[in-house]
Amino acid sequence: MATTTNNARAGAERVDARDKVRGTTRYAADDARAGLLHAMLVPSRIARGRILRIDSAAAQRVRGVRLVLTHENIGAFESGGFLMSGSGFGFQSFQPLRSAEIAYRGQALALVVADTLEAAREAAALVTVEAEASPFAATIGSPGAQTVAQASVLPQPAFADKRAGDADAALARAAVTVDARYELPAQHQNPMELIATVAEWRDGMLTVHEPTQNAEGVRHGLARQLGIDAAKVRVLSPTLGGGFGQKNSLQSQTVLAAIAARMLGRPVKLVVPRGQLFHAASFRPASRHRVRLGADREGRLLAAIHETEQQTSRHDLFPSTGTDMTSRLYGIADFRGSEQLVRTDVQTPGYMRAPHEHPAGFAFECAIDELAYALDKDPVALRLANDTRSDPITGKPFSSRHVAECLRRGVQRFGWARRSMAPGSMRAPDGSLMGWGVAIGAYKAAVAPAVAKVRLEADGRVRVAVGGHEMGQGIRTAIALAVARALGAPVAAIEIAIGDTQAAPQHLTAGSWGTATVLPPVQDAAARLMEDLRQQAGGSSGTALALLRASGRPFAEAESRRRAPGQPEQVYGRLTGGLPAVGGPVYPDYVAYSFIAHFVEVRVEPTTRRIRVPRVVSIADCGTVASPRTARSQVEGGVVWGIGAALREVSEVDPRHGGFLNADLAEYVLPVAADIGRIEVDFVGTPDPRLNPLGVKGLGEVAMVGVAPAIVNAVFHATGKRLRHLPVRVEDLLRA
Repeated sequence: MATTTNNARAGAERVDARDKVRGTTRYAADDARAGLLHAMLVPSRIARGRILRIDSAAAQRVRGVRLVLTHENIGAFESGGFLMSGSGFGFQSFQPLRSAEIAYRGQALALVVADTLEAAREAAALVTVEAEASPFAATIGSPGAQTVAQASVLPQPAFADKRAGDADAALARAAVTVDARYELPAQHQNPMELIATVAEWRDGMLTVHEPTQNAEGVRHGLARQLGIDAAKVRVLSPTLGGGFGQKNSLQSQTVLAAIAARMLGRPVKLVVPRGQLFHAASFRPASRHRVRLGADREGRLLAAIHETEQQTSRHDLFPSTGTDMTSRLYGIADFRGSEQLVRTDVQTPGYMRAPHEHPAGFAFECAIDELAYALDKDPVALRLANDTRSDPITGKPFSSRHVAECLRRGVQRFGWARRSMAPGSMRAPDGSLMGWGVAIGAYKAAVAPAVAKVRLEADGRVRVAVGGHEMGQGIRTAIALAVARALGAPVAAIEIAIGDTQAAPQHLTAGSWGTATVLPPVQDAAARLMEDLRQQAGGSSGTALALLRASGRPFAEAESRRRAPGQPEQVYGRLTGGLPAVGGPVYPDYVAYSFIAHFVEVRVEPTTRRIRVPRVVSIADCGTVASPRTARSQVEGGVVWGIGAALREVSEVDPRHGGFLNADLAEYVLPVAADIGRIEVDFVGTPDPRLNPLGVKGLGEVAMVGVAPAIVNAVFHATGKRLRHLPVRVEDLLRA
């Protein structure tokens, strides 16, 4: 059950709600056009090595098989490049089927195309591969894993160590210190909608239907891989059944489907099965953290050192940026943060909701709780005493920061004053051990460039085209509400084109910058349209439609371009070229973050030690709440995911053969409805006009940051046992 302070604040219903519940929303894999062929991948069964021979004879004898693609017959094509290289488009630089190399278990070694899905599956199982295996490192602790200092191998300001003052000297002078190590596992996103590609060629034009958070990146990446003009590629992704970072870039299978479709002259659909997704797409990398804190006896934080080791692949360096956030949680003048990357034999890890902030926040906020107990100080009071108005790293002010208000509201809503300090001192009515924990979180408030077009027709229809992707977060609803308010038009009359590379340049939608990116240019375009109509009407007032009809014109339209503060005009070149062009958190005159505070109650059954989370209160500082209903849903989803991350989710690695063992939803354990209690959500709601005219900051990512440490801190309060790894298991509490 979830509530807000006032049900009236829920806002208008989602514009896509009825289509979703009636099943009329169409996703990429729903495509069933005439002549459609079906494809299936053949995965590697070894973790590293080289193909010696592929035998597809048995597969080709299966009735209905049209093609078996391997590295031997696919022909030359390029890699799409690594998204984080600054000039690439893919989740990794390594592209299967370009050579005989095997880089990780589960890598695609062949593609089978057939008339039916059943035939494709049968034939894929009959493809045999003889390979020469090489030594491999499956985990960050495996022999052969190579550790490198991030600042040395990625000499860019964004990936440099974070330093303010002299943290080591300040720590040595501190009266009270904490030195703890924390460990988090690899995890997989598992959105409901599987990764899928439908590729079709007509008159030299390639059209791809694919669930992606980055249609423009897919378009330009495919053009590079196929050696064709990007103008000959159209990518459509109007709706995703969840993305969470898994679909933020060009996937490895997309070009394979496109090549097969070109060879066969037929549209080809490839849906990657759940079990293969664990190896065919990015995932949250495993990480280790050492956090050292120092304070005076009154509880003033004097020093913090946060050192991270994060898994990456052998072929790419996926950077770690968790200390960007932990360095800004409190007013700690002396801070040092450093990252190391550990090369292992996996596909390149990537972004998963609150990608670095969740693990980094878990380590840091658990350490803060440990410090509170070392000081015998209330955990909320310690956090309030170390709040700050300026960024310790740059010295610049925050564009807005309402952490203290989040904490104070949470204290009132949760009833924190009734909490006793001693671990194991509180009991629920049923006799369960009861613990109350708290943690805060932050996430950068970034903005990307966008181009928006608004067109009003004489029949009352309003057509909006802008770069963005609907992943279930409610971006369509936010756009529709903004346009309806500006034009005086009914929401039902507004048609929104997003996720279509022919409608408008489609920037990557991720990192909580979607709403803050699209709403300002959309609202600006709508305002320009209204101003044009008013001028035509000699200054008359009224709705946009009334003014248009009075003018006798068949339509009115306007366009607006917006970029983040401090971004140069040239940033639009990256937008139209399919490359990320995000501004923040470093703005010219200030630092911009969203913040949140989570208060959690856990109950631990005294005999079985089973952990329940009956109650969570979350208070967010995300600027203006553009769409209250969908904003509340974002926070609820982040809390549920935090519960899963703390108590359920882990991608189990096979140290013998590489790869992930629990590659399905039966054994990759997720929270279900029975695991979720009451989630209360509230918002500070104070606009941040420094960022954009609407004053909105991001919410989707920050919603999850801090949930896991609040739960683990509550488990300590209930049991007196400090746990420094995730997920927390029953056996952790059964051990002496």
